Amino acid sequence: MPYVRVFDGVLRAGMKARFFAHDKEYEITETGYFILDKIKTKELYSGEVGYVVASIRDMAHIEPGDTITTSENNADEPLPGYKKIKPMVFSGLYPAETDDYDQLRQALEKLKLNDASLEFIPETSEALGFGFRCGFLGLLHLEIIQERLEREFSLDLVTTTPNVIYNILNKSGNTIKVDTPAKMPETGEIQKILEPIVNAEILTPKKYIGGIMNLCQKKRGVYINTNYLSPDKAQLHYELPLGEIIFDFYDKLKSISSGYASFDYDFKEFLDAKLQKLDILIHGEPVDALSLICHSDDAYHRGVALCSKLKELIPRQMFEVAIQASLNNRIIARTTVRALKKNVTAKCYGGDITRKRKLWEKQKKGKKRMKMIGKVEVPQEALLAVLQVDND
Repeated sequence: MPYVRVFDGVLRAGMKARFFAHDKEYEITETGYFILDKIKTKELYSGEVGYVVASIRDMAHIEPGDTITTSENNADEPLPGYKKIKPMVFSGLYPAETDDYDQLRQALEKLKLNDASLEFIPETSEALGFGFRCGFLGLLHLEIIQERLEREFSLDLVTTTPNVIYNILNKSGNTIKVDTPAKMPETGEIQKILEPIVNAEILTPKKYIGGIMNLCQKKRGVYINTNYLSPDKAQLHYELPLGEIIFDFYDKLKSISSGYASFDYDFKEFLDAKLQKLDILIHGEPVDALSLICHSDDAYHRGVALCSKLKELIPRQMFEVAIQASLNNRIIARTTVRALKKNVTAKCYGGDITRKRKLWEKQKKGKKRMKMIGKVEVPQEALLAVLQVDND
């Protein structure tokens, strides 16, 4: 049921309506207005805003902002200004219970019916199982969709680290679009990486300007100018990498300004950047859900912080668990979750040290064998550690 504004002509039931974006034609079965509730009417005239019910079988053919024309008054060109909405932030949504996969798919399809900007495709993660790679207009859009899925469809979800889309120019001269670290080519195949840059506008009381400028500088922002709207209020303009503001930028901005600053942005362009893929290995195995794309200057700090955070969240096993951060197949940080220790000599009485040594040696061999074949269970809290790591 598309909501429409009539610029010219008339819409009535029985007409054939053609949608320009996908060149699809459907028969109109009902027209009406919204006045607190739906009010059915015979026709919609030029200048009126209302809704159209048509025999639309695939909502993918309907785009917000598209132009509708009719067979009776056929237009040759769509109205100017239409642009297809492209997702800017990507994140994986996985059901906490694998049995809920079909329910999650049906829920996303239902939300897609009234939110054409939502995109999703199935994907598989070694750590999380089957889920969907979803595209959103921004972080707020992501939060709204996640909340609706949990509230309206009673789903328990695991959300992976939000990512932006990067343009990777490989050695062959081809451009690859990458929206998840798992799709990042090997370093030797990459010629350069282009990241999305946004024009950011920050409104703030004058006394918070210093702290906000420091925050933007830490996020690799490029200062443009400052406009003073009044003696006490300023408007800051920056160019910021989108990948730097999708984590905790807004929360830190509110904290610095005591909640008074506001923030808005729009996409500008893709620019060359020194970015690398940071892998996290647990017990020698890379965990795709913990991988991230970050700036080269920040990689070491992020690796150390992630390893430390994971050490707190991964439960101790019967064997030592190594947590490593890897950059270009080189370990840059490591920490170890110590093994649980059982007192195997508790039943040994007397002072015979030989018997105790035999038991200790047997325990040591058993732990070594367990370490070789053991698999580490990583809790959901640990998989979300990427979101909790402070960038400062």
